[in-house]
Amino acid sequence: MTDPAFTGRPIGISSFVLASPFTDDDTHFFEYARDIGFEVFEVCVEDPARLSAAPLIAAAERTGLQVSVCGAFGPDRDVSHEEPDRRARGVQYLKGCIDLAAAVGSPHVAGPMYSATGKARLLAPDQRRQQWAWAVESLRQVADYAGERGVRLAIEPLNRFETDLVNTVEQGLDLCARTGRANVGLMLDTFHMNIEEKSFTAAMTSAGDRLFHMQVAENDRGTPGRGHVPWDEVFAALDATGYDGSIVIESFLPTVAEIARAVSLWRPVAPSMDALARDGFAFVNSYRQTRSELG
Repeated sequence: MTDPAFTGRPIGISSFVLASPFTDDDTHFFEYARDIGFEVFEVCVEDPARLSAAPLIAAAERTGLQVSVCGAFGPDRDVSHEEPDRRARGVQYLKGCIDLAAAVGSPHVAGPMYSATGKARLLAPDQRRQQWAWAVESLRQVADYAGERGVRLAIEPLNRFETDLVNTVEQGLDLCARTGRANVGLMLDTFHMNIEEKSFTAAMTSAGDRLFHMQVAENDRGTPGRGHVPWDEVFAALDATGYDGSIVIESFLPTVAEIARAVSLWRPVAPSMDALARDGFAFVNSYRQTRSELG
């Protein structure tokens, strides 16, 4: 298996770009990603019953790619749900993701693990406080389980149309602090930040050493470099934080109805997913090379 330590901001691709749900039968995409130049393959655990560690380990050994693990959070995996059984199922799902991460050498499990994606409600203040309390209680359990296995949790703030709970870096840091666990930090995504943050620089630098993981996409969730995200600012902020983790390109196949509804993806955001992967890698890699030359 490859060295689990992520160094030098390796560039990755999300399995969402290539197959959904990603299963044991889809590990041939590791070769596809390697041939483009990617160094990290981020596996999103949509259907745990169809995804296991051994094929991922074998694919990593064949290709030299590192493996990153990301969760997918539907209504049955909601750790802040009103129903205790649903919260318990969410916790159990996350523990399964942690076991997979530990087995394949991913340093983290990433994603908006505090709620179900697509759940956006105008709650009264007391209801909102209760939802936060359930999220904190559940994530503490999960963080303790993860810590025993050497895995970190990288919590992702989402834009206001995909969640009503954690939209900004400030809110994400608040959630991290409330858990009281050192292995709980943030994953930031330029698509969501473009909607919610007033300043990429201020938001990203405020994350500091709680920035555990980074995903990139354009303002339309398409190919990095083909929209108006201020990439100079993004990469300068990564330098300022001392971030040396992976940078993963994430977008979605518009043909998957459940995901399309959850993230409001109604049209293709690139000529093809292949074009998004190739052009996205070339763009992010050009920035990595430029920043390296600048020292």
